[in-house]
Amino acid sequence: MLSIFTKCFSNQLIDRRGSRFLTSSITVSVIAGLLPSLLLSSQVSPLAVSGLVVRRSSSAGHNGIYRNSLGGKVPKVANTEIFPQESRRRSNLVCSSTMTEVENPLLKSWHEEPFLLPPFGAIEVADFEPAFEVAMKGHVQDLQTIVDSTEKPSFANVIEVYDRAGLLMDKISGVYGNYVSSLNTDAMQQVQMRLSPILSRHSSQTYTLPGLFDKIQKLHQKRSDLSLNSEQLRLLERVYMDFTRQGAHFDTQSQKEYADLKAQLAELQTQFNQNVMKDEEEWHMLLTVKEMDGCPENLIEAARQAALVKNYTEDDQYIITTSRSLVEPFLTYANRRDLRERACTAWTNRGQLDPDRNNIKTAENILKLRQRQANLHGHSSFAEYQCLDRMAKTPQNVMKLLENVWERAKVSAERERNALEEFVRQQPGDTLTDGIQPWDWRFYAEKVRIAKYDFDESLLKPYLSLNQVTQAVMAVSNNLFGLKYKKRTDISSYHPDVDTYEVTQGDDDSLVAIFLHDNYARPHKSSGAWMSEFRSQTDNLPSSNDEMQKIPIVANNNNFAKANPTLLSFDDATTLFHEMGHAHHGMLSKATYGRLASTNVLTDFVELPSQLMEHWLKQPQVLKEFAKHYKTGQPVPDELLQKLEKAQSFNQGFATIEFTICALLDMSMHQIQDYTDFDLVEFEKQEMERLGMPQGIVMRHRPAHFQHLFSTSGYAAGYYVYQWAEVLDADVFAAFEESGDIFDSETAEKARKFIYSAGNTVAPDELFRRFRGRDPDISFMLKKKGLI
Repeated sequence: MLSIFTKCFSNQLIDRRGSRFLTSSITVSVIAGLLPSLLLSSQVSPLAVSGLVVRRSSSAGHNGIYRNSLGGKVPKVANTEIFPQESRRRSNLVCSSTMTEVENPLLKSWHEEPFLLPPFGAIEVADFEPAFEVAMKGHVQDLQTIVDSTEKPSFANVIEVYDRAGLLMDKISGVYGNYVSSLNTDAMQQVQMRLSPILSRHSSQTYTLPGLFDKIQKLHQKRSDLSLNSEQLRLLERVYMDFTRQGAHFDTQSQKEYADLKAQLAELQTQFNQNVMKDEEEWHMLLTVKEMDGCPENLIEAARQAALVKNYTEDDQYIITTSRSLVEPFLTYANRRDLRERACTAWTNRGQLDPDRNNIKTAENILKLRQRQANLHGHSSFAEYQCLDRMAKTPQNVMKLLENVWERAKVSAERERNALEEFVRQQPGDTLTDGIQPWDWRFYAEKVRIAKYDFDESLLKPYLSLNQVTQAVMAVSNNLFGLKYKKRTDISSYHPDVDTYEVTQGDDDSLVAIFLHDNYARPHKSSGAWMSEFRSQTDNLPSSNDEMQKIPIVANNNNFAKANPTLLSFDDATTLFHEMGHAHHGMLSKATYGRLASTNVLTDFVELPSQLMEHWLKQPQVLKEFAKHYKTGQPVPDELLQKLEKAQSFNQGFATIEFTICALLDMSMHQIQDYTDFDLVEFEKQEMERLGMPQGIVMRHRPAHFQHLFSTSGYAAGYYVYQWAEVLDADVFAAFEESGDIFDSETAEKARKFIYSAGNTVAPDELFRRFRGRDPDISFMLKKKGLI
């Protein structure tokens, strides 16, 4: 998934479906009284925040981004409603401070830092507000220069200048967006709450600055006479759409209402996100080793490490948290049904564990504000407004895809549940008078998988250490695109867990990107997995700028349970590959303009690069080379790989239901045209009944913690994008298979050119046609899921 923090500030987070989504949003606005001239607000889409965040998502992991993801992506940081979806969002903040600019590390030159990285060791929470105050003023001055110019409006003096306006804003926002997702301490959360409405109003002001849209609109009206190349024309059209989708064409009164509405959304989305984080930080289940009966050794070790982090230092103390890398394995292996129920209940009720921070009412208020937003644009529903600027175009097209998959998946899930219940009946003394419940499904599914395929995933984990899987994905990257990764242990980052890599290519080792790998779960870090950027690729910089500023700084965040060593489930390994797909989208970007670069693409295209990368993990030749036992160094046995391959389609009904129900609820919820007396709890219940939700399965993301939808707007009425992208990624990987070589150089070069490097320089449907020579074929995805 893309991070919750969208490209507004050039920093985008992308998250996986299964993981938390999303983005951290920075909503820029100005607090009344500080900068009275900044009146309007805008929305940052996360993950893109869509650029949207991007995070891996779907059902079982990828199965989750955004698997999970805009995240996404979406995509996951904090929340923000600032800029238009997939736009290169920028915003500014205002805050009073006595700190001088020269003392603030966010405002100083970073030329003494390697690769112009942020001076992580010098940055403090108190630096952000005064830095944003300066950056915001500078951003407005950049835009005012365009307005005040007496030259005849042209692409060069309006659109190109607009694209590179607010460079300081982008620079600070890149750091801020990553901090509110990866280092969101209590102090940082307070800053985030203060800045959200400020950033939102700043964003609005940048879209409604008197005279700016007039110049853009006049150029757009005569665009066919400007002799623009295809990328320039694309930029002009996207910038024009960004402004209209942010209300630049509204009358003054409507602009003010829109700004107020966006500022309210920014605050509510930030609050929603922080409530979920607080539940995830606080809830845990203290256990003894005896109570972890049935759990594999690596899970027990991870639970012990989690206990130590929480200061449980006595010998027989272990904890399970709501971190997916802990709770899902616990639900899979723990023999104590009552403890599985307790863990599952807490996990599925995040966002409403504490009555003082119940997210249900917050989500309802967000939905009402979004409906008003859509109405101001002349749309009957928020879903209609969102889909207009996506590949799907209409909610009806989305529902057609989802319902097709849903009905097939229900049949498959029903067959799987019957198999689980038959297994239970055959076990002496094992009775479930209430049938298979959500805390039972994974537990019995694992036992049936062992019985049916003789495949025990816990036997695979020793071959999937974090170190080996990281080596595998970097080798795949090298085989496909020629990228080489050099770990820079001499460079410190924002946390000791983060590894920094210098990414190069070619015989001359030319620099491509800087890559930050932040893999472990920890307090004050958002859950899930996502990609973000501290600096995005662009060639549109002032001639005086250092060329290094064109080199992207890309980050991947995962949430693996830290242990010694850290062993990954196959789903965790898939997540790592997924996020590296997003990272390649940023690292390989080759666009002239920042607005069109990297993950600034339509939301239902952003998960293609990430989900495509997952396919290589499943290939025997990759696993045979890199899946090595962490103790002996021996490669994974052929027999185990054969069992893994046969079991790939097992439990796909469950995985597909778990994701698709979220996408269906999302789209249905955002198609409502009147939220008077709307009750979200009752709506969820009624939708489950209407759709025929199979017993024993729950939504992967229930409304109170559905951050893809309510921590940002990037994936709102857009969670379907993971499944939409699955149609694309299955079809694209089929091209590699048809070549007879999964690393075929010609196919890989086409993938690099049309999927990973093009960004938004060309419409996504056209990019797919250039790669495949035709429109997408859904049959590849259905076959992959075992649904045909």
